[in-house]
Amino acid sequence: MNRTVAIVESQRWTQSANAWDHWADGMANPADRINQPLLDLAGAPAGSRVLDIAAGVGEPSLTQAHRIGADGLVVACDLVPAMLSGLGRRARGHPHPPHPVAADMTILPFADAGFDRVLCRFGLMFVPEYELALAEMRRVLRSNGVAVLAVWGPRAGNSLFDRLGRLLSREYGDRVDALLSPLFRFADPGNLLRQAENAGFRHVRAETLILNNPAKADHPFWLPTLEMAFSPLVAPTPPDQRAALYAHIAADFATATDEQGRFHVHMAVNLIRLQT
Repeated sequence: MNRTVAIVESQRWTQSANAWDHWADGMANPADRINQPLLDLAGAPAGSRVLDIAAGVGEPSLTQAHRIGADGLVVACDLVPAMLSGLGRRARGHPHPPHPVAADMTILPFADAGFDRVLCRFGLMFVPEYELALAEMRRVLRSNGVAVLAVWGPRAGNSLFDRLGRLLSREYGDRVDALLSPLFRFADPGNLLRQAENAGFRHVRAETLILNNPAKADHPFWLPTLEMAFSPLVAPTPPDQRAALYAHIAADFATATDEQGRFHVHMAVNLIRLQT
């Protein structure tokens, strides 16, 4: 990643780190609906060496560490040290916690062929030179190693992002799309798979995970996504303006509920499996 882009991305996620840490525990169960299929696809046996890239505040690193047991090793790397601070808090009391490393995924500080599995959940799409990141994943994997990635499917299939994006655009304009557009960079994973083959992966495939989580509109189920994904916009907003914005968002979601007063949070996630 060139230095200018690395600085911009580091600033973005540093600004968001407190929100991610704040919501991580409360969002653990919904996140698990993605983590578990991702880790099933990776299939890391007990005792494996696993690298989690863009590990954020600890998932799927913490879950993977439980799965592979005391004889395994999970290294959790992230561009932003502030994110890894959240991982450290959440890892207290873990029987075999992940080992945190601050690192740029396009220049990983690890030896060749040092890992059995590589994980990357919702991280690759933020890297302009993602081909370099794929090449680094291939480099650090052993023979017959596997990398698994989660990237968002189409924006229209992710109702929470889509609705919040349209609402916030009225207040913040083009800055909203600047934050959202990278999320859906690999909505069609075809080019990602082709670049993975160019990076040296022999077997590549994608599958789409479709989820529907009905949420009661009488509580702010949308707040974690708002504060995590849109923190650079929302966090600097004065408290009175923020309260007015939250009230507007709550009222809007209330108009899109079913007969039980539930908003259906649809998610479409592309799960990518790459084997050396």
